[in-house]
Amino acid sequence: MRQLSFILLMLSFLGIGHSQSISDSIQQLDEVVLSDFKLKRYANGYKVTVLSDSVLRKNQASLTDVLRFNSNIYFKENGFGMVSSPSFRGTNASQTAVVWNGININSQLNGQADFNTISTSNYDNVSIRSGGGSVQYGSGAIGGTVHLSNELDFSPHLNHQLQLAYGSFETKRLAYRTAFGSEKWSGSVGVGYLNSDNDYRFLGTDRRNENAAFDNLDISLNLGYTLSKKDVVKAFHQNFRSDRELSETLLAPSKSKLENEDYRTMLEWSHISNRFTSSIKAVHLKESFRYFENKDLIHFSKGQATTWLLKHHFKTDILKRLTLSVITDYSYVTAEGDSFSNPKRNAFSATAIVSHRPIRHLQYNINVRKDVISDFESPLVFSADMSYSIFKPYTLKLNASKNFRVPTFNDLYWNPGGNLDLKPEESFQVDLGHELRFKNILAKFNSFYIETTDLIEWQPNNMNGYWSPVNVANARHYGLESEMQVSRSIVSHQFLLLANYTFTKAEDVDQDQPLFYVPEHKVTASLSYSYKAFTMFYQHLYNGEVTIIGDTLDGFDVGNIGLSYTFNNKNKVQYIANLRINNVYNSYYENVALRPMPNRNFNFNMTLKF
Repeated sequence: MRQLSFILLMLSFLGIGHSQSISDSIQQLDEVVLSDFKLKRYANGYKVTVLSDSVLRKNQASLTDVLRFNSNIYFKENGFGMVSSPSFRGTNASQTAVVWNGININSQLNGQADFNTISTSNYDNVSIRSGGGSVQYGSGAIGGTVHLSNELDFSPHLNHQLQLAYGSFETKRLAYRTAFGSEKWSGSVGVGYLNSDNDYRFLGTDRRNENAAFDNLDISLNLGYTLSKKDVVKAFHQNFRSDRELSETLLAPSKSKLENEDYRTMLEWSHISNRFTSSIKAVHLKESFRYFENKDLIHFSKGQATTWLLKHHFKTDILKRLTLSVITDYSYVTAEGDSFSNPKRNAFSATAIVSHRPIRHLQYNINVRKDVISDFESPLVFSADMSYSIFKPYTLKLNASKNFRVPTFNDLYWNPGGNLDLKPEESFQVDLGHELRFKNILAKFNSFYIETTDLIEWQPNNMNGYWSPVNVANARHYGLESEMQVSRSIVSHQFLLLANYTFTKAEDVDQDQPLFYVPEHKVTASLSYSYKAFTMFYQHLYNGEVTIIGDTLDGFDVGNIGLSYTFNNKNKVQYIANLRINNVYNSYYENVALRPMPNRNFNFNMTLKF
């Protein structure tokens, strides 16, 4: 508490002494329109990858599909459309944070985000921030963060988009989205529905993927209103519902089913003036599940968690190129379910961010954060990053941080097996990056090192026979990443090449063995060609072998091809026809042992824009 009191005293002192300088008007407008401003303003020394609209259109089923073929993240997917968890730079699923409009939405129950319960159709922007981010985004942001953003456009416009899709295994998709705006109002409404029998054949056998059907419904509503030249209010709401049968493995049948439902609502008021910028967010998050061991019976287990969050951000210019930000938030979390007895958590955090550009080519940020949590002690965390443009095409980036992950409600209160004596996981990481920008080429090269202590693992307890979580493992991760984008236009012919390569070593230090489900090599590449209204593309994924319990899982190559044609290309009303063939080589592969992924399949999509 003495540490926290000192930090708050210093923040209050610095906040009073703000300067009279006028901030850049464009920069202020960006902060008002973009709710996840920290990703833009305070990530100079980090590798940030923004996925373009064209990339999102090529992979429309789920966030898993988008990131599997367009990022360095490996996904442990229990069969297509089933539970999907990430491994970012070799970290586990609880150490990757998903950030919705600036808010960490990882589950309060298990600490993870299931990437097959996140649709990309109702987001304007999907970004990937590599490296530790606990100072700005809280628990779990150790390997990296994935950002989902809705942007509000305060200009006169009215756009509609309707999509109808049909594919193999009786897969059907319907999505509608409209965006509208004026100088005072801005908003968007989106509805997406996906349904599939998902009964693909297991290659090399006469069996099919049984008990694997799923359907998802995603509803999104976003509104903004300018109260004055200095004040903007915004409201964001999303509801995602998923009903999934849980597919069998090669060795065991299944009749189980999982139902998930997530509600996310946020109200935000932003105020800008010549002296400071202030924003306050009020957030409500609710997650719930029902698990049926036998879908034909009425018996099920259930659980839910509700989060109320109040977050305030204050930014002021101390000097012309020196900025101080103070972020405070308070959250109250409750849960109920069959396996825990109504736990509660109160949490308060205070964060200070100093951003300085001493010369035009150098920018650095220093961050510090302290959390006070009702049910255990959390560490003081910090980070620093810098970006230096050595010469015009070349920028050097460096960041270092201490990060953490708090025990979840399942870890602490699961009955039987929860452990109230758990400590938070702590992690130290450093990342060195190089960025080269030429006229038609963007290249990024990064090397990273992560060391994590007190990893929480569930293990069998010899005393009572139950599985319990304990702080037992220490892990070390290091590796290299490269990313390249090359574009070229020749008259009306346009070419675009995107490529990623990752080399990752992840080790259990205590056991002196590799961590499970971390590929040493991963390569993704995408080549697209456009001529007037016609577009074609090819995607390729190589995933190296991974270590599993007592064995290894073979690496694999998967390729996809697609064609697109736009009718009435120059008119306001456009019809776009897309044909996509997945796994064109009909390769057999598994992301998780004994759970085959789909054979060759197709998807046809019609889009109407007006």
